[in-house]
Amino acid sequence: MAADEPTLDPRDALAGIDRRSLIVFVTATVLLVVFEYWGLPSRFDGSSFHGDVADALGPGYRPYFDLLPYQYWGVSSLVLRVLAPVLVIVIVLGEHPKEWGFRVRGQWPQLRPYAIALVLMIPIVYVVSALDSFQAKYPFYELASVGGWHFWGYHLFYGLQFLGLEVFFRGFLLFGLYRRLGYYAIPVMVIPYTMIHFGKPVPETFAAIIAGFVLGYLALKSRSVLWGWAVHWGVAITMDIMVIGREVGFSQIRRILF
Repeated sequence: MAADEPTLDPRDALAGIDRRSLIVFVTATVLLVVFEYWGLPSRFDGSSFHGDVADALGPGYRPYFDLLPYQYWGVSSLVLRVLAPVLVIVIVLGEHPKEWGFRVRGQWPQLRPYAIALVLMIPIVYVVSALDSFQAKYPFYELASVGGWHFWGYHLFYGLQFLGLEVFFRGFLLFGLYRRLGYYAIPVMVIPYTMIHFGKPVPETFAAIIAGFVLGYLALKSRSVLWGWAVHWGVAITMDIMVIGREVGFSQIRRILF
Protein backbone atom coordinates (compact mmCIF):
# COMPACT_ATOMS: atom_id res chain seq x y z
CA MET A 1 0.00 0.00 0.00
CA ALA A 2 1.38 3.40 -0.93
CA ALA A 3 2.34 5.64 1.95
CA ASP A 4 -0.06 8.39 0.91
CA GLU A 5 -3.00 6.04 0.28
CA PRO A 6 -5.78 6.65 2.82
CA THR A 7 -6.74 3.82 5.12
CA LEU A 8 -10.28 2.94 6.12
CA ASP A 9 -11.08 2.33 9.74
CA PRO A 10 -14.34 0.37 10.21
CA ARG A 11 -14.93 2.30 13.41
CA ASP A 12 -15.20 5.51 11.38
CA ALA A 13 -17.92 3.96 9.22
CA LEU A 14 -19.83 2.63 12.20
CA ALA A 15 -19.66 6.04 13.84
CA GLY A 16 -21.52 7.40 10.83
CA ILE A 17 -24.49 5.06 11.10
CA ASP A 18 -27.58 6.62 12.60
CA ARG A 19 -30.50 4.65 14.00
CA ARG A 20 -33.10 6.14 11.66
CA SER A 21 -31.22 5.33 8.46
CA LEU A 22 -30.31 1.85 9.67
CA ILE A 23 -33.96 1.06 10.41
CA VAL A 24 -34.96 2.30 6.94
CA PHE A 25 -32.29 0.19 5.21
CA VAL A 26 -33.12 -2.97 7.15
CA THR A 27 -36.90 -2.56 6.89
CA ALA A 28 -36.79 -1.78 3.17
CA THR A 29 -34.57 -4.78 2.44
CA VAL A 30 -36.76 -7.18 4.40
CA LEU A 31 -39.97 -5.87 2.82
CA LEU A 32 -38.48 -6.14 -0.68
CA VAL A 33 -37.72 -9.82 -0.05
CA VAL A 34 -41.10 -10.56 1.55
CA PHE A 35 -42.97 -8.85 -1.28
CA GLU A 36 -40.99 -10.73 -3.94
CA TYR A 37 -41.68 -14.14 -2.41
CA TRP A 38 -45.19 -13.67 -1.01
CA GLY A 39 -46.73 -10.54 -2.56
CA LEU A 40 -46.74 -11.11 -6.32
CA PRO A 41 -49.65 -12.50 -8.37
CA SER A 42 -47.61 -15.59 -9.26
CA ARG A 43 -47.30 -16.48 -5.56
CA PHE A 44 -51.08 -16.47 -5.21
CA ASP A 45 -52.10 -18.00 -8.54
CA GLY A 46 -52.75 -21.73 -8.26
CA SER A 47 -52.25 -21.83 -4.49
CA SER A 48 -54.76 -23.40 -2.13
CA PHE A 49 -55.46 -19.89 -0.85
CA HIS A 50 -56.53 -18.91 -4.36
CA GLY A 51 -59.25 -21.57 -4.33
CA ASP A 52 -60.26 -20.77 -0.77
CA VAL A 53 -60.77 -17.08 -1.56
CA ALA A 54 -62.76 -17.93 -4.69
CA ASP A 55 -65.00 -20.27 -2.69
CA ALA A 56 -65.50 -17.62 0.00
CA LEU A 57 -66.58 -15.06 -2.60
CA GLY A 58 -69.20 -17.43 -3.94
CA PRO A 59 -70.11 -18.79 -7.38
CA GLY A 60 -70.92 -15.31 -8.69
CA TYR A 61 -67.21 -14.45 -8.60
CA ARG A 62 -66.08 -17.59 -10.45
CA PRO A 63 -65.86 -15.78 -13.81
CA TYR A 64 -63.22 -13.59 -12.16
CA PHE A 65 -61.18 -16.46 -10.76
CA ASP A 66 -58.13 -15.46 -12.84
CA LEU A 67 -58.49 -11.86 -11.67
CA LEU A 68 -57.97 -12.73 -8.01
CA PRO A 69 -54.14 -13.01 -8.14
CA TYR A 70 -53.91 -9.43 -9.39
CA GLN A 71 -56.30 -8.19 -6.74
CA TYR A 72 -54.20 -10.04 -4.17
CA TRP A 73 -51.19 -8.18 -5.60
CA GLY A 74 -52.86 -4.86 -4.91
CA VAL A 75 -53.80 -5.83 -1.36
CA SER A 76 -50.35 -7.21 -0.57
CA SER A 77 -48.80 -4.00 -1.88
CA LEU A 78 -51.09 -1.99 0.40
CA VAL A 79 -50.12 -4.12 3.40
CA LEU A 80 -46.39 -4.55 2.78
CA ARG A 81 -45.56 -1.26 1.13
CA VAL A 82 -47.92 1.14 2.88
CA LEU A 83 -49.17 -0.19 6.21
CA ALA A 84 -45.92 -1.89 7.25
CA PRO A 85 -43.76 1.21 6.63
CA VAL A 86 -46.33 3.41 8.41
CA LEU A 87 -46.18 1.14 11.45
CA VAL A 88 -42.39 1.40 11.47
CA ILE A 89 -42.55 5.19 11.11
CA VAL A 90 -45.10 5.65 13.90
CA ILE A 91 -44.28 2.87 16.36
CA VAL A 92 -40.55 2.28 15.93
CA LEU A 93 -39.36 5.75 14.96
CA GLY A 94 -42.10 7.74 16.70
CA GLU A 95 -42.55 10.14 13.78
CA HIS A 96 -45.53 11.47 11.85
CA PRO A 97 -46.14 9.94 8.40
CA LYS A 98 -46.70 13.36 6.80
CA GLU A 99 -42.96 13.97 7.12
CA TRP A 100 -42.39 10.89 4.96
CA GLY A 101 -44.42 11.97 1.95
CA PHE A 102 -47.90 11.27 3.33
CA ARG A 103 -49.23 14.73 2.57
CA VAL A 104 -52.56 15.48 0.92
CA ARG A 105 -53.33 19.00 2.07
CA GLY A 106 -51.83 21.84 0.09
CA GLN A 107 -50.94 19.66 -2.88
CA TRP A 108 -52.97 21.40 -5.59
CA PRO A 109 -50.21 23.98 -6.23
CA GLN A 110 -47.83 21.07 -6.85
CA LEU A 111 -49.97 19.58 -9.64
CA ARG A 112 -48.48 21.41 -12.64
CA PRO A 113 -45.14 19.53 -13.12
CA TYR A 114 -46.88 16.20 -12.67
CA ALA A 115 -49.60 17.12 -15.17
CA ILE A 116 -46.92 18.14 -17.67
CA ALA A 117 -45.13 14.84 -17.12
CA LEU A 118 -48.34 12.90 -17.76
CA VAL A 119 -49.13 14.84 -20.93
CA LEU A 120 -45.61 14.24 -22.23
CA MET A 121 -45.88 10.53 -21.50
CA ILE A 122 -49.12 9.91 -23.42
CA PRO A 123 -47.64 10.15 -26.96
CA ILE A 124 -44.63 8.10 -25.83
CA VAL A 125 -46.93 5.41 -24.49
CA TYR A 126 -48.88 5.44 -27.75
CA VAL A 127 -45.70 4.84 -29.75
CA VAL A 128 -44.20 2.09 -27.57
CA SER A 129 -47.56 0.31 -27.27
CA ALA A 130 -47.04 -0.73 -30.88
CA LEU A 131 -43.85 -2.65 -30.00
CA ASP A 132 -44.15 -6.42 -29.77
CA SER A 133 -42.47 -6.49 -26.35
CA PHE A 134 -45.14 -4.22 -24.86
CA GLN A 135 -48.02 -5.99 -26.60
CA ALA A 136 -46.77 -9.30 -25.22
CA LYS A 137 -46.51 -7.90 -21.68
CA TYR A 138 -49.58 -5.71 -21.22
CA PRO A 139 -52.08 -5.85 -19.75
CA PHE A 140 -50.80 -8.32 -17.17
CA TYR A 141 -54.35 -9.61 -16.75
CA GLU A 142 -55.26 -10.75 -20.25
CA LEU A 143 -59.03 -10.71 -19.67
CA ALA A 144 -58.91 -6.95 -18.99
CA SER A 145 -59.74 -6.56 -22.69
CA VAL A 146 -63.17 -8.12 -22.01
CA GLY A 147 -64.13 -4.94 -20.19
CA GLY A 148 -66.48 -4.35 -17.28
CA TRP A 149 -65.26 -5.68 -13.94
CA HIS A 150 -62.53 -7.59 -15.76
CA PHE A 151 -61.03 -4.20 -16.64
CA TRP A 152 -61.93 -2.08 -13.62
CA GLY A 153 -61.62 -4.86 -11.07
CA TYR A 154 -58.09 -5.24 -12.32
CA HIS A 155 -57.17 -1.56 -12.57
CA LEU A 156 -58.58 -0.50 -9.22
CA PHE A 157 -56.34 -3.02 -7.49
CA TYR A 158 -53.54 -2.22 -9.94
CA GLY A 159 -53.86 1.30 -8.58
CA LEU A 160 -53.32 -0.01 -5.05
CA GLN A 161 -50.15 -1.65 -6.29
CA PHE A 162 -48.92 1.72 -7.57
CA LEU A 163 -49.89 3.41 -4.32
CA GLY A 164 -47.72 0.91 -2.48
CA LEU A 165 -44.90 1.37 -4.96
CA GLU A 166 -44.86 5.16 -4.64
CA VAL A 167 -45.22 5.13 -0.86
CA PHE A 168 -42.44 2.58 -0.46
CA PHE A 169 -39.86 4.00 -2.87
CA ARG A 170 -40.70 7.71 -3.13
CA GLY A 171 -41.98 7.88 0.45
CA PHE A 172 -40.45 5.53 2.99
CA LEU A 173 -37.10 4.90 1.32
CA LEU A 174 -36.55 8.38 -0.11
CA PHE A 175 -37.75 10.52 2.79
CA GLY A 176 -36.28 8.08 5.28
CA LEU A 177 -32.79 8.57 3.86
CA TYR A 178 -33.05 12.21 2.80
CA ARG A 179 -32.24 13.59 6.25
CA ARG A 180 -28.93 11.71 6.17
CA LEU A 181 -28.03 11.66 2.46
CA GLY A 182 -29.75 14.75 1.10
CA TYR A 183 -30.42 14.51 -2.63
CA TYR A 184 -28.12 11.48 -2.81
CA ALA A 185 -31.09 9.60 -1.38
CA ILE A 186 -32.64 9.77 -4.87
CA PRO A 187 -30.06 7.53 -6.64
CA VAL A 188 -30.05 5.17 -3.65
CA MET A 189 -33.82 4.80 -4.10
CA VAL A 190 -33.55 4.50 -7.88
CA ILE A 191 -31.32 1.40 -7.73
CA PRO A 192 -33.87 -1.03 -6.19
CA TYR A 193 -36.70 0.75 -8.01
CA THR A 194 -35.04 0.01 -11.35
CA MET A 195 -34.41 -3.59 -10.34
CA ILE A 196 -38.10 -4.33 -9.80
CA HIS A 197 -38.54 -3.60 -13.52
CA PHE A 198 -36.29 -6.47 -14.54
CA GLY A 199 -38.29 -8.80 -16.79
CA LYS A 200 -40.26 -5.94 -18.32
CA PRO A 201 -39.53 -4.58 -21.82
CA VAL A 202 -36.00 -3.16 -21.99
CA PRO A 203 -37.13 0.40 -22.95
CA GLU A 204 -39.39 0.48 -19.89
CA THR A 205 -36.57 -0.63 -17.59
CA PHE A 206 -34.27 2.13 -18.83
CA ALA A 207 -37.16 4.62 -18.63
CA ALA A 208 -37.63 3.60 -14.99
CA ILE A 209 -34.21 5.09 -14.23
CA ILE A 210 -35.29 8.48 -15.58
CA ALA A 211 -38.73 8.22 -13.96
CA GLY A 212 -37.17 7.32 -10.63
CA PHE A 213 -34.99 10.44 -10.63
CA VAL A 214 -37.78 12.74 -11.84
CA LEU A 215 -40.47 11.44 -9.48
CA GLY A 216 -37.98 11.35 -6.63
CA TYR A 217 -37.03 14.98 -7.15
CA LEU A 218 -40.66 16.06 -7.48
CA ALA A 219 -41.62 14.12 -4.36
CA LEU A 220 -38.98 15.96 -2.34
CA LYS A 221 -40.10 19.30 -3.76
CA SER A 222 -43.79 18.68 -3.09
CA ARG A 223 -43.15 16.75 0.15
CA SER A 224 -45.72 14.21 -1.03
CA VAL A 225 -46.13 11.03 -3.07
CA LEU A 226 -49.75 11.89 -3.98
CA TRP A 227 -49.29 13.17 -7.53
CA GLY A 228 -46.53 10.68 -8.30
CA TRP A 229 -49.02 7.92 -7.57
CA ALA A 230 -51.62 9.57 -9.81
CA VAL A 231 -49.18 9.94 -12.71
CA HIS A 232 -47.83 6.41 -12.39
CA TRP A 233 -51.30 4.90 -12.29
CA GLY A 234 -52.48 7.11 -15.14
CA VAL A 235 -49.59 6.03 -17.37
CA ALA A 236 -50.30 2.37 -16.57
CA ILE A 237 -53.99 2.66 -17.47
CA THR A 238 -53.08 4.52 -20.65
CA MET A 239 -50.60 1.80 -21.62
CA ASP A 240 -53.21 -0.95 -21.20
CA ILE A 241 -55.82 1.02 -23.13
CA MET A 242 -53.38 1.63 -25.99
CA VAL A 243 -52.32 -2.02 -26.17
CA ILE A 244 -55.91 -3.26 -25.99
CA GLY A 245 -56.97 -0.69 -28.58
CA ARG A 246 -54.33 -1.96 -30.99
CA GLU A 247 -55.50 -5.50 -30.37
CA VAL A 248 -59.28 -5.17 -30.65
CA GLY A 249 -59.57 -1.81 -32.38
CA PHE A 250 -59.79 1.62 -30.76
CA SER A 251 -63.48 1.76 -31.66
CA GLN A 252 -64.05 -0.92 -28.99
CA ILE A 253 -62.43 1.04 -26.14
CA ARG A 254 -65.67 2.76 -25.14
CA ARG A 255 -67.40 -0.63 -24.79
CA ILE A 256 -64.54 -1.92 -22.63
CA LEU A 257 -64.46 1.11 -20.35
CA PHE A 258 -68.19 1.71 -20.05
